Amino acid sequence: MEPSLYTLITGASSGLGRAAAVRLSRERALILHGRNLDRLEETRRLCESPDRHVRWPFELRNVAGLAASLGPLLADSGRAVTAFVHCAGMVTVLPMRSIDHRVAQEIMNVNFFSAVEIVNLLLKKKVNNHQLTNILFISSIWSRYGARAHSAYCASKAALDGLMRALAVELAPAIRVNSILPGAIETSMAAQGFEDPAILEKLKHDYPLGIGQPDDIADAIEFVLSGKARWLTGQQIVVDGGRTINMSLK
Repeated sequence: MEPSLYTLITGASSGLGRAAAVRLSRERALILHGRNLDRLEETRRLCESPDRHVRWPFELRNVAGLAASLGPLLADSGRAVTAFVHCAGMVTVLPMRSIDHRVAQEIMNVNFFSAVEIVNLLLKKKVNNHQLTNILFISSIWSRYGARAHSAYCASKAALDGLMRALAVELAPAIRVNSILPGAIETSMAAQGFEDPAILEKLKHDYPLGIGQPDDIADAIEFVLSGKARWLTGQQIVVDGGRTINMSLK
């Protein structure tokens, strides 16, 4: 019996993950991950054909229990994942003097180690039956640049992009692996910064095309997963409204 094929989206309960889910639900059955079941259900109901999508509530800080949670959802249910989109992310704004290994570990678990665990699981024949063809990590422009009080976040996204490049070589030609690096996007994660008039004014000045919307990233995700990107792998795809090419001093 052929498995039912799904796209797995982490962080689907809000922000970029929710926008990606709604967009991809037009043509794909989805496994929707998030830590809050009620918000996951909201996402599922926003998607086209809600009944064909599956919820996977799990706290990614608990990396050690990830395989035991996701494995049965696939292997024991006749489901397989063809594409994995890692939208889940955690930001803790702290100066370096306030960060210890516990804070850094939590950020790394959500942003990086959970992706490692999921990819490892999806590559196992007994779990996913060699169905995986596409991996897409949602990174950040801050994986390539610095930002005050974001040291652990920058490091976690840089690790994610390093993993992407290695996997693109290791898993070719069967699996394409890429990263999308968004700039400032109006999501709940960024809401606190946007509430500060000074920060908002600076962002408007620094972004030639203005601040981004979740659908801007959903557009890029849809393209990278599609057959139109069949020759694209190992790439850090920057979607930032021109922020990283704007070197203007005023």
